Amino acid sequence: MTALTGVGVSPGVGFGPGYVLAYETPVPAPGARHGGDAGAERDRATRALEQVAADLEERGVRAGGEAQDILGAQALMARDPGLAVGVTGLIDAGKSAARAVYEAFGGYREMLVDAGGYLGERAADLDDVRDRAIAVIEGLPLPGLPSRAAQPYVLIARDLAPADTALLSRDVVAAFVTEQGGPTSHTAILARAMGVPAVVACPGATSIAPGTPVLVDGVSGLVRPAPSEEEVATARNAASARDAALAAATGPGMTADGHAVPLLANIGGPRDVDGALEHGAEGVGLYRTEFLFLDRTTAPSGEEQEAAYLEVLDAFPGGRVVVRTLDAGADKPLAFLPPQGEEPNPALGQRGLRLLRAHPEILNTQLAALAGAAARSSAKLQVMAPMVATAEEAAWYVATCKEAGLPSAGVMIEIPAAALRAADLAEEADFFSLGTNDLAQYTFAADRQVGALTALQDAWQPALLDLVALAVAGAVEHGKPCGVCGEAAGDPVLACVLAGLGVTSLSMAPAALPAVRAALSRHTREQCRLAARAALAGTSPQGARAAARSHLPGLAGLAL
Repeated sequence: MTALTGVGVSPGVGFGPGYVLAYETPVPAPGARHGGDAGAERDRATRALEQVAADLEERGVRAGGEAQDILGAQALMARDPGLAVGVTGLIDAGKSAARAVYEAFGGYREMLVDAGGYLGERAADLDDVRDRAIAVIEGLPLPGLPSRAAQPYVLIARDLAPADTALLSRDVVAAFVTEQGGPTSHTAILARAMGVPAVVACPGATSIAPGTPVLVDGVSGLVRPAPSEEEVATARNAASARDAALAAATGPGMTADGHAVPLLANIGGPRDVDGALEHGAEGVGLYRTEFLFLDRTTAPSGEEQEAAYLEVLDAFPGGRVVVRTLDAGADKPLAFLPPQGEEPNPALGQRGLRLLRAHPEILNTQLAALAGAAARSSAKLQVMAPMVATAEEAAWYVATCKEAGLPSAGVMIEIPAAALRAADLAEEADFFSLGTNDLAQYTFAADRQVGALTALQDAWQPALLDLVALAVAGAVEHGKPCGVCGEAAGDPVLACVLAGLGVTSLSMAPAALPAVRAALSRHTREQCRLAARAALAGTSPQGARAAARSHLPGLAGLAL
């Protein structure tokens, strides 16, 4: 079989026998009906959904980190009251428990897909909950993967559910390959968190015969079934050299000639702190606070928030911790707020700072809690607003933060308008943080969860690099720091380009820190600048990447 090509989303080289996840829960027959005891059938459905929810929660607790957040959200899907009403109504109409679950989830799935954005990307998670519930009802094996094997295997699938991958480790899986997904899909996120090579959007992957030896390059996106011994040996030697080089690169982030580029961690809550410290994070560049607000019927108290913030601040005494104030609304609705009204395109609706301005009590409570935590810690707290489009919005946010007693307030640059007028925003904000994921989505009008549009989500897109350069220039004009906290920061090659553009700090998934640290340490600031200029002159992502690499010779020893 010839080599396949996808999108590399987690660096490294993986080799092992292919395990093709082909099992799918059978679809209940359209005419499947129960025998007349609707009450008993309702009980079967209710018990199945609760069993699935409890199993997902238990897996999440065992996995921890981002996986726990993802699986916890899936468990809430299984317990969703609206879905339960739908299932009950279908059973009362005569449908069997399994068919009722299938149809109720199907209707809800269409709503998510139509909504797009954050809700649209949850459709695959909903499918997994549905299939698990049907399997329980029908007494079938739950969808899943072998937790043990004679040797690490390459996991191949059309797509992967978080519940399947959450408890895997490098001792079990050598690499992930999926036909669907993109750079910000759950497969990509979890693979990077685990430090496992991964390739997504790889057509034809599931046609690889089970057990076939497979070589996976998580950088180039190359997937080679039945490689030659020479190809395997070359890849393994490169991987060994890479591991040794990563282990040798320690300490703060800096270029070979001593230019400091602080390397920070993206975290979703206190439970992610251990991973950040383990990989040498110098602080936190993005502390997502949504975990405190989503999926609850009442707003978190100031005391609850302060405790969660203080736990993270205390883990980095004297270090920098950047907290993103609540990024919710529209496609991430808050149950304790009145509905915002129908929004045809939630991704362009009332979210981020727009929602907080409409409900200032939420922001005021959060800022007070942050100020309280900062007063009790030696960490250097900074706060930043999501979804800022104009200088007026930036000025309002900074003034509100200063009134709350927070001395350092910045804004995220994730809307093209903000990047284009970055100099105006820099007059108001104390710092910038570039959110490259959303910036790409809004620049190219391309939903980042749609596999067919993966190419437009490539952080090497020249237009995206132009916007990054504009934002950095605007910050430099006013002497303000400008960091990057999107997935782009975790690409070791692109990290060098970003440093060359003048980005002052890089924040990423903790597992990506060693490779970025090593890549920076092998190149001078001037080499990074030359790589940046070459990338900006590119006319395609491939051209930009190749041009940049030509100025970064140290990458050869890192297998990057």
